[in-house]
Amino acid sequence: KRLQQYAKKMLELDREMKKAISNEQEQVVLKVGAQESQCVYRLPSILQQFQQVHPQVKIIFKPVHTTDIAKKLLQAGDLDVAFITDTYQETSMLQRQRLIEEQLIFISAPLERREPLSAQQLALETMLLTETGCSYRNHLEALLQLEGVRPLQMIEFASIEAIKQCVIAGLGMTFLPKMVVEKELKMGLVTEIPSTLKLAPIYTDIAWHKDKDLPPCLLDFIAIAKQKYQLLGD
Repeated sequence: KRLQQYAKKMLELDREMKKAISNEQEQVVLKVGAQESQCVYRLPSILQQFQQVHPQVKIIFKPVHTTDIAKKLLQAGDLDVAFITDTYQETSMLQRQRLIEEQLIFISAPLERREPLSAQQLALETMLLTETGCSYRNHLEALLQLEGVRPLQMIEFASIEAIKQCVIAGLGMTFLPKMVVEKELKMGLVTEIPSTLKLAPIYTDIAWHKDKDLPPCLLDFIAIAKQKYQLLGD
């Protein structure tokens, strides 16, 4: 198992070498990993600009919920690049660059002003959550476990859009990146709930294997992504 990632890398290099020697003109495929929130709310503008420059490149998306998953897929060669949305963890085998710090918030259906949400108050709430394994859900659950608290009820969804619609309907509250609910907040469909919970910051980084030979299309993809995220942070 320890040697397997190196064997896969050797096989991938062998295929790249043979392709370069034979000058094969097959379609280039770029394998990108990201969470649903990034795919839906951030990546479309990146892809639009990238495909204007590289219309021949086929892009395949794979779900990446945590740093550990991204690390395994990048090391195995199953991904070329990944957007990692998580608390910071050391990843010695990866080259990664910070894109943005994510703002995570609690939201509910519109209600009268209330006191900041504490861990103990969460024990009385119904929480509508993303799938098990999602980085920011893991982070919240780990903190609540330290506090010895569990929400009254936890309902799991496979879709962020489904969570938002259920929150709007008053079925419970949720914990999501602010970027995915900005439209609903502006329209008054949901309300942000302040919190006293001490949550570590969540960042979105872009990462690739440090030993990977980056083709021009991948270099362009990384450059466009960094430019787009920089605009979001300004």
